Amino acid sequence: MSKSTLFREAHIVNEGKVTVGDVLIVGDRIAKIGTCLIAKGADIVEAKGFWLMPGIIDDQVHFREPGLTHKADLSTESKAAAAGGVTSFMEMPNTVPQALTQRLIEDKFERAAEVSAVNYSFYMGASNNNLEEVLKTDPKRICGVKVFMGSSTGDMLVDEEKVLEGIFRESPTIVATHCEDEVIVRANMSTAKERWGENIPIDQHPLIRSAEACYQSSSKAAELATKHGARLHILHISTARELDIFDGNKPLSEKQITSEACVHHLWFTDADYTDKGTYIKWNPAVKTTSDRDAIRAALLDGRIDVIATDHAPHTIEEKSNSYFKAPSGGPLVQHGLLAMLDLVHQGEISVEKVIDLMCHRVAELFEIKDRGYIREGYKADLILVNPDANWTVTGSNILYKCGWSPFNGHKFKSYVTGTWVNGVKVWDGVNVLTEEGNHAGERLEFNR
Repeated sequence: MSKSTLFREAHIVNEGKVTVGDVLIVGDRIAKIGTCLIAKGADIVEAKGFWLMPGIIDDQVHFREPGLTHKADLSTESKAAAAGGVTSFMEMPNTVPQALTQRLIEDKFERAAEVSAVNYSFYMGASNNNLEEVLKTDPKRICGVKVFMGSSTGDMLVDEEKVLEGIFRESPTIVATHCEDEVIVRANMSTAKERWGENIPIDQHPLIRSAEACYQSSSKAAELATKHGARLHILHISTARELDIFDGNKPLSEKQITSEACVHHLWFTDADYTDKGTYIKWNPAVKTTSDRDAIRAALLDGRIDVIATDHAPHTIEEKSNSYFKAPSGGPLVQHGLLAMLDLVHQGEISVEKVIDLMCHRVAELFEIKDRGYIREGYKADLILVNPDANWTVTGSNILYKCGWSPFNGHKFKSYVTGTWVNGVKVWDGVNVLTEEGNHAGERLEFNR
């Protein structure tokens, strides 16, 4: 007999509404949504006063396996994801070796099947010389093709015009891009070196990886997509100017070009470099307050389509280096939803909109099968959140393998008290549950 779980009197956040009701899970599916439900033998979760939400779908993470597992791995980071309410992730190809062949990407899926606490997919990586492999990508089984149009961690820059044209013309699925103009970045770096030598201050990072570099590269990607009819998804928008590229008036289903914002670009500004230093060094860079506020506004007017974390851990020793030596990226998957819910409490955005941007629209944009909503018959990926927990991030409750967070010491208003993946409880608010929960995740499937 299938295991069942009944959530009673939850505040169900789903499809633009918050309603009080019950949700019944039977096996790995949502069986019934209603009020005063009765389920003999079910585990009862008294959820009065708590938010019950679809599990977060994070379309951009770097879990570092294989090859960089001193920073992170699929087991540790999927558990941190579960603690943060993330029940599905899509992982980037800049591992070692880089995921540039079908065999190498399948190796990642095989690894995840053994250890991932949450659902998973992996991007096929593009390079200057693997178009033939890219074209073998099965759009029903792989989330997308990742193109680095600016160099970043892993050095997977695609800068040959002929190759870019080929990818945008022939890709069998979504093309997801990292957009920073390499020529502009290198020129800015040269100028900074002339002034500062090897001692460039961290606050120069958003001037080196400038707004202009982002805009020019994003504009080029949009032009290529328009020219070839490609389905383009531009990742981690970090500037106000880039927002002009996107149309907030079209429904998502009609968009050819879509956009993602990341938690760090919605939270931090260049004023934070003084205190946080290289711990908030990301590519693209955290920029001005005006940029941050414009991106926040674009969440509400339709120009930004989804929110992700770009979880990209490095060890504290690596991040504590000087500007040149400190790698870009930081861990966020355990705290991304909590940060967005703080913005809810601050009146910047509604809880319904957060779930739309972190669950519903991600599922729609990637055409994910049976996930992203609380609907009868859908997979039972659910999270329970205490909206008034007042929970502080400390070293002892950080689950990332790297052991640190840019939010260390921050008191979040909300907290994830339970996470269910395919009907299996994998997080109880204190511990990641063992046995089934160690590998509860499944490979994401796509209705394409």
